Amino acid sequence: MMDLREGLKVDYNEQTPPYVHYLARLIRPFPNFDFFFIKSLREAAVDALRLQQGNRVLDVGCGPGGTFPYLVEAVGEYGEVVGIEISPEVAINAKKRIEVRRWSNVQVVQGDARTVTLNGEFDGLVLFAAPDVYASPQALANLLPHLKDNALVVAFGAKLSRRRLAGAFNLLFQSLMKLSFSSTPALNHEPWSVLEHWLVEVHVQEYFFGCMFMASGVKKPFGRN
Repeated sequence: MMDLREGLKVDYNEQTPPYVHYLARLIRPFPNFDFFFIKSLREAAVDALRLQQGNRVLDVGCGPGGTFPYLVEAVGEYGEVVGIEISPEVAINAKKRIEVRRWSNVQVVQGDARTVTLNGEFDGLVLFAAPDVYASPQALANLLPHLKDNALVVAFGAKLSRRRLAGAFNLLFQSLMKLSFSSTPALNHEPWSVLEHWLVEVHVQEYFFGCMFMASGVKKPFGRN
C-alpha cells in the first residue's frame, strides 16, 4: 500500500493564519470566546459522537481548544482528549487553556494531521472548522486507521450554498477562507465528499442558509471500501 505521508514536508511557521499573527500581537493569550451560535454547534458536534465515559477522542484541527470543554464532559475524568493542531502559535493557546482548566486528561500535539504519529485507538473524531483536514485524503488516510471500527466521526465547516439569495454569503465565506491556513482548500458545495469515502450512515445537516454544514457518520470496518 502506498504511504500517502511520503514526501510531505511542512514549515510550521507558515501554518498559522494571518489573522492569528495579528491577534497574537494585540492580545495574549488568544481570546477565549466563541460566538453564541458556535457554542451550540460545538455541543451538537460532540453530542453526535455519542461518546461514553472513559472513551478516547481525537479533536483534529483543535485550534485554541474551544471544543475541549464539551469533549472533557463527555468522556469524563477517566477518558482522554487528544487535540492535534498544526499551528505552533495556536497550539500554545490550546495548551494554556488546558493549564487554566487544570485538565489532566487532555493533551495537545502540535503537528500536521497528514503525518502526525498517534498511539492507540480512539472512539471518536471531531473535525470542527478544519477543512484542511476533512478535505485532505492524506490526512484522513493517516487519522482514520486509528479509529475503532464503528467509531463516529463528525465534521463541521463552511460550504457554498445552492439556496436562492445566498450569493452574497458565498462571496463572504470565500473571502474569509482566504484568511485561513495556506493549505485550506477552496469552498465547494459538498466539502465532506472526501471524508464520506471512509464512512457509512452519513448524515449531513446545513446551517446558516446552507453556508455551513455538519456531517457525521460511522467509520467503515477495516477492509471495506
